[in-house]
Amino acid sequence: MTRSTIVTKLLTLTAHPLHIGQNDVILMLKTENNVMETMLQHIKRSWLYPVVLLFLASCELFEYHPYDTQNFDKTEVNAANIAKIELQDNQSDTLRFVLIGDSQRYYDETEDFVDNINQRNDIDFVIHAGDITDFGLSKEYEWMYDILDKLQVPFVTLIGNHDVIGHGKEVYLTVFGDYNFSFVSHRTRFICLNTNALEFDYSTPVPDFDYMLGFMTDSADIDQTIVVMHAPPYSDQFNNNSALMFNHILGEYKNLRFCLHGHNHQLEVNDFFDNGILYYGCEDISKRSYMVFTVTPENYSYTIEQF
Repeated sequence: MTRSTIVTKLLTLTAHPLHIGQNDVILMLKTENNVMETMLQHIKRSWLYPVVLLFLASCELFEYHPYDTQNFDKTEVNAANIAKIELQDNQSDTLRFVLIGDSQRYYDETEDFVDNINQRNDIDFVIHAGDITDFGLSKEYEWMYDILDKLQVPFVTLIGNHDVIGHGKEVYLTVFGDYNFSFVSHRTRFICLNTNALEFDYSTPVPDFDYMLGFMTDSADIDQTIVVMHAPPYSDQFNNNSALMFNHILGEYKNLRFCLHGHNHQLEVNDFFDNGILYYGCEDISKRSYMVFTVTPENYSYTIEQF
């Protein structure tokens, strides 16, 4: 069978994944590396690709493990980008940043998003609210990181519930860093929290109240606070037994302006605790939109941008 025939057969199989059989996979695995790369390029956009990646992990022809990070040339990405954010010129009292989320498998749309942001000159940084992967596989992390790294502004990425699957949380720790993190920009404290309690099987404190309590007496020279998370209160992933304490702690933060989240894949504005603190949720990136927040010491506004 010629290489072109194999590729043609591959495209047919990936277009109709229910028709794929073990012999077909074995045949494709015996082809040359560039044919293998063609296979990955096509199937990584379908539900079939994690199955094939797991198959490759057990095949002697390929030294690959689905949670291996040894080929990453970047680690602690959030810390590196936070350093860039905090080195930005903060003389202006106007902060403008972008919120996106749930880009898992939407590689084309994420590439278009990056192109769109790179055409602007008014954005300070991008926050990704989590779920950059679908199955927590290192290849998914690598593919999405390679796209986001083309942004001409810094970006930070929270952990989402899909990013935790399998050993995905270990991959996240290696590539992006701690599950909870914070930074300051334009005298605004951003507190980014892991709220994926269900995926952590409640074996780890999620949300981490010890971490959160540390900001109740924030000594930094800030004017206001913004809290970001993946799963919002009263969602399927949130530890809703802790929702009232979560809200109490947030209420002690210095001038809490609003909260941000992803997870629900749709635009949302909620006052979950009827206390005037609004929670803004963004659409998933397949909807080809992102949120732009403009924050000053006196007020804030947001727009929905299409691309």
